[in-house]
Amino acid sequence: MKRHHDDGEDIASFVRSALENYFQHLDGEKPAAVYEMVIRSVERPMLEVVLKQAGGNQTYAAEILGINRNTLRKKLVDHRLLA
Repeated sequence: MKRHHDDGEDIASFVRSALENYFQHLDGEKPAAVYEMVIRSVERPMLEVVLKQAGGNQTYAAEILGINRNTLRKKLVDHRLLA
């Protein structure tokens, strides 16, 4: 698959749209912990997809993500993605 320079912007557009939708549908409720909500919502599927692309190899997945393998393991535990 070819990499597109605008892939990051596509993801940003989806996040932006989702957040705008979230705020439009608060129906008078006060928003809370938006940062944590967004990070948790984006991080789990990202980890799942990258780990799948890496064939379950955590070292390779960490390399793809640009993070330390120990950091990846902690995130996988946090998201209950380790068997």
